[in-house]
This record gives sequence, C-alpha cells and structure tokens, in this order.
Amino acid sequence: MTKGPQFQPVQPVRAYQRIVEQVEDALARGDLAPGQRLPSERELVAQFAVSRSTVREALRVLESNGVVRSRPGDPNGPEILPFSQAALRKQMVRLARVDELTLAELIGFRMIMDGAAIQVTSRLRTSEQLADIEETLVAMRAAIDVDFAAFSEADLAFHDVIAQVSRNSLIQTCNEVVRGVVLSLISDKIAHAPNSRALMLESLQHHAEVVEAIRAGDGHAAARIARQNMYDYYAGYVPEPERETLRALIED
Repeated sequence: MTKGPQFQPVQPVRAYQRIVEQVEDALARGDLAPGQRLPSERELVAQFAVSRSTVREALRVLESNGVVRSRPGDPNGPEILPFSQAALRKQMVRLARVDELTLAELIGFRMIMDGAAIQVTSRLRTSEQLADIEETLVAMRAAIDVDFAAFSEADLAFHDVIAQVSRNSLIQTCNEVVRGVVLSLISDKIAHAPNSRALMLESLQHHAEVVEAIRAGDGHAAARIARQNMYDYYAGYVPEPERETLRALIED
C-alpha cells in the first residue's frame, strides 16, 4: 500500500454551532452592529435550513455569551447587544478554567499584565490617586487580623485601583478574572496553611515595596518588583520544571 498523507479524525460539529459561528463572524466583519436585530425565528429557520429547535439552541448560546438579547413575545428578532465587560469576563473565566491552561501560565499572564499596569500607574498617577493606593495598603494591614478572605478582598481592591489608574479597562477585567481563577486553585492552601498569617504579612510587604516605587515615579522598578514579588509568592505552588518560564518574566 502506497504511503500517503496522514489524516486526523474529524470532530462532528452540531448545526447550532455553525449558526453561532455565522452570527459571530457577521459581527466581526461589521455586517451586524449593536442595536440591530437578527431575522425572526421563522426567517432564521428558513435561511439556515434547520429545525426550529436548532435555531433556538443557537440563540440560547448567543444569549448566554452576551451577544444577543431575546424578549418573550417580541415579534422582532433578537437584538444585537453592545460590547460588555461582563460578557468578556464570562468567556475569560471559561477559557481560564479549561485543563489546557496550567497554573504557571495563569500566573505568568498575571505577572505580565500586573507589571504593565503598575508601570503605567507609576507615570500617570496623581497625588490623590497615590493616596487611594496607599489606603488599600492600610486596609490590607487591618485585614490580616480578620482572615484570609478579608485580606484577599483588600488585595483585590489594591489591584482594582492600579488598573483604574492605568486607564485600561481591559487590563482591569483580565487581571480580575485571572486572579480569581488562580486564587480558586490555591486559596484553600493559603488560608489553611500553618503560616497563613506569615504569608499575608509577606504579601503586604511586597505590595508596600511596589507602592514605594510608584511613589518615586520609577515605573520600570515598580513593574520589576511586582513581577518578582508575584513569583516569590506563587512559585511554591508551581512544579519546578514550569518555574523557568516565570523566572524569565522577572529579568529586565
């Protein structure tokens, strides 16, 4: 038998998925815009040449993804919705929770995004915004005497302020989602660790070092310190072979 090309098994794609793809592609091309309406359910059935149940499943997925909104009894077709951070957040959570993404990859992403936000913050912050950042440190210090959940909430407030000052809502959304996923994987280990208080004090010190660099206006140093501190805090939860990539992110 002549040796020919090697093919891979194909994965069946259900009809409703093709409908979802076509609607999303039309949005990407600009053929559909927020506020416009899709054709009625009856028209969609005719155009796609599928059953009514298939169209309804596609619309359910599109609505779940924040792409369209359907109203019961509305004679018009589903409405195309504007971009929503909530929809993006939902999709990112779904991506971040799949098995293909390792804890090391998630932490590496945080190191990059957080470092960038902190570097920009160092250059753009006003004295009032610096005071807001410093207030989050006070809240973190007080939360140590409560519990890890309170400390984690205060820590989130710190990074939210940083993202806001960086004037980039996408950084804020990405950081919030990935941070949440990372903590969901290791928060129990931290909260119930014998040295949980020591870990929170260490984290507080790391944040204080970053704020000192921000106060000095040294964005490069602030970002480097942030990446180093994040590595120091999380590396112990990452298998040794995967730490090399994270260490590479620290280097100038």
